[in-house]
Amino acid sequence: MLIRIATTSLPLIALPALAAEGPIPTGITSVGPAAFLFTIAGALLLTLVFRSVASHMMHMMTRRIGMIRIRRALEARSPDVLHDFILPGAYGGLVKVDHAILTAGGILCIQTKHYSGIVFGEHDEPQWTNVDGTSRRRFLNPTIQNEGRTRALRNVVPDVPVANLVIFTGRVEFPTPPPQNVITIDRLNSFIDKHVFGPSKVEDWDAAWLTVKSAAMTDEATRKDLQAQIA
Repeated sequence: MLIRIATTSLPLIALPALAAEGPIPTGITSVGPAAFLFTIAGALLLTLVFRSVASHMMHMMTRRIGMIRIRRALEARSPDVLHDFILPGAYGGLVKVDHAILTAGGILCIQTKHYSGIVFGEHDEPQWTNVDGTSRRRFLNPTIQNEGRTRALRNVVPDVPVANLVIFTGRVEFPTPPPQNVITIDRLNSFIDKHVFGPSKVEDWDAAWLTVKSAAMTDEATRKDLQAQIA
């Protein structure tokens, strides 16, 4: 009787042990979901990197094309044009002027913005916003920024009227009307034709322009000084 009890109880003891050992995790089943999540994360990262690189490349291309367009447009308008030069700042230091052109009644001090897309900004806002597709960037109000350069140019030729002009070279849209001195490149000629300077005491425009050319600095040492100032 005792032997039968011992014999029949063996399976009762073994079965729970086998049942407990059955679902022991091996780690193999977790590889699939982990690999899937890793793949998704990698794809998202690559997408973000690709978009960032593509946006940067597009901006560089827009900038390059814009620089060529503005130079050609200004040089077709007048032989008296200066590009990318440095002047002593109106309040000390140095400033870089993108372009200056001598017109019938004065000089236009031009800052160029090589953006495309939508531009948001009021004349008195310190920063404007450019939205181009998925790219969004903030930049200094160009009219305020260029005013310091305009004043630096006025210091060089005090008797010559100098006007502040900002030109966007890409395809931009303004949800609200921009300031009168902010135009797109296709309006350059009409702006110069319609722009009326104040009275001038200048008798010799050639001499005045020669003064500007003499003051303009383009040497490498001055450019390094400007970069150090910015840094």
